[in-house]
Amino acid sequence: VVLSCVLFAIAPAHSQSGETRGTPAQRRACTPDVYRLCAGEIPSVARITSCLRRNKGRLSEACRAVFEQ
Repeated sequence: VVLSCVLFAIAPAHSQSGETRGTPAQRRACTPDVYRLCAGEIPSVARITSCLRRNKGRLSEACRAVFEQ
């Protein structure tokens, strides 16, 4: 369950509920950063996304690229 929340927390595509979702490639790029920087925000998709944005300078190169798209 936790992993599924993390995997849906990344990138610019929006679901009908307004939660931010990402493509499979975007989720793969950012999942390690979610666990490293934002584990305390799981399972809230909005809080994970906000945390990643706040930590943009600390993101892996691949995940930072997702947020710069």
